[in-house]
Amino acid sequence: MKIQSALKTYTLHFENSFDFLGALAQKPSTVYVIDENVYRLYPDAFANVQEDNLIRIVATEEHKTIATALDICERMTNLPAKRNAHLIAVGGGIVQDIAGFAANILYRGISWTLIPTTLLAACDSCIGGKTSLNYKSYKNLLGTFYPPDDIFIAPAFFATLTEQDFKSGLGEVLKFNIMQGFDNLTALEQDLALLLQRDPETVMRYLRSSLQYKKAFIEVDEFDRNERIKLNFAHTFGHAIETVSHYGIPHGTAVAIGMLMANDVAHERGLLGSQMRLRCDELLLPIITIPLKLTDIPTEQFIAAMRKDKKQSSNQLTAVLLTDANDLILLHDLQEAEVAHAIAHFQQLYDSRNPV
Repeated sequence: MKIQSALKTYTLHFENSFDFLGALAQKPSTVYVIDENVYRLYPDAFANVQEDNLIRIVATEEHKTIATALDICERMTNLPAKRNAHLIAVGGGIVQDIAGFAANILYRGISWTLIPTTLLAACDSCIGGKTSLNYKSYKNLLGTFYPPDDIFIAPAFFATLTEQDFKSGLGEVLKFNIMQGFDNLTALEQDLALLLQRDPETVMRYLRSSLQYKKAFIEVDEFDRNERIKLNFAHTFGHAIETVSHYGIPHGTAVAIGMLMANDVAHERGLLGSQMRLRCDELLLPIITIPLKLTDIPTEQFIAAMRKDKKQSSNQLTAVLLTDANDLILLHDLQEAEVAHAIAHFQQLYDSRNPV
């Protein structure tokens, strides 16, 4: 799959094994940035990587900072090559953000390759070119647009994902395929059990569908000025959920919850009918497990987190909503009372499925 960026044309490669890693290890002047956990789980896959050219990262939100990116830059200055240096990032979205940011700012931009090892990164963030770093209490405040030169997706990495991480990835998979239109819901309903069972063919089919859908948006609005904003469906709520839970709720799960909350707002405003809301509920609730009650957190904390979100363009709260017209609309007057209602609605749904 080719992606056309204003900066370059880059390619997605789908790999059935880890054989491609051997060829990448032969690239000259290359530094690997690898998730510590991935390196531990797959030592044989990276046996040809020289220790001097290896940077292992603990992939947590606390490390997704400019300090970590600058550490990578400093390590790469030890290479004889400068502008010809190459960076290979192996891991999920956090590693992608850190490494992509470093590749962008070092020598005003070096080439880099991305190997997403989580379903979440493979179905979503690997394309589009965004890099984002956290700063103090602000999530994703610092960032650039700098796509990799090549992306290698090897579903074999998904085998060792925890149930929580795999379902987090399914949150984004379901989001993209729900956004494609209500005609998709019947197929999703039929295939949900296979997705939950990690059936390889089913997972890859929906992963490709997600990427193909996102590709259409990023190629016409790469820098998030117009159409691409619609891809933020559920993210106004999702990012706030991550923040107030101190990242105890992972991104894709927060997005799945965010879809349920956004649909509640749309339903209360008469934009989304009960039947479609219910069908989305039935698709999303089976992939959601949370460690706390969202209704135990003051609504004011959600609102404060929403106001800090970089997607907000004014003091008004904005959100993308799905409608019965099979459209996505940008709402600029989301009310605090609607947020409180959506939180309570979700918690009621969740508790009814997960009684204590």
